[in-house]
Amino acid sequence: MKRSDLGKTNLTPNFIGSWVMKHSLCDEIIAYYDNNQKKQTQGVTGKGINLDAKNRGDITLAPKELNLPINEIYKIYFENLFECYKDYNVQWPFLQSIVNHLEIGKFNLGKYLPGQHFQTIHCERMGVNSLHRLLAFMTYLNDVEDGGSTYFNHYDLEIKPKKGLTLLWPAEWTHSHKGNILNSGVKYIITGWLTFPK
Repeated sequence: MKRSDLGKTNLTPNFIGSWVMKHSLCDEIIAYYDNNQKKQTQGVTGKGINLDAKNRGDITLAPKELNLPINEIYKIYFENLFECYKDYNVQWPFLQSIVNHLEIGKFNLGKYLPGQHFQTIHCERMGVNSLHRLLAFMTYLNDVEDGGSTYFNHYDLEIKPKKGLTLLWPAEWTHSHKGNILNSGVKYIITGWLTFPK
């Protein structure tokens, strides 16, 4: 069998949307993470604890926890994220024609220390258990100067963490990625998925 060349087009989108959220919102989420040490876990993946794949501290929150008074900041965060999603639909209107309702799944607050990263190249939909994921989101909560970038390997795209920078991207294998090693300082993120209703 021989490959066929369909030719090149002038369009080369990567379907990764980006916006910048308020710095004060980022500061409040970082303070929440630092003030809740008992909720922090290390290296938890969908298949259990695996520090060889994911080396960071996390606090995992479920959507039902958004109604707790202590978690008011996340209601504000998701209101802002919804504005990003609406703009993403403006950029890619076909999405709006097939999706009329999305939910927020469990989401993570993450903290990386020097030498840590999410070293395994992965995507956000990797099996039957994650089929409901449509888009991934991530907001960098602080500036990172030395390492800690996110690398999307199919696009050879390296994104440097900047405070408030918020990304939305498809959960598919086309958007496999990893986190590069944090060389110094700390890196805070909030990340999760926009999902079809189960």
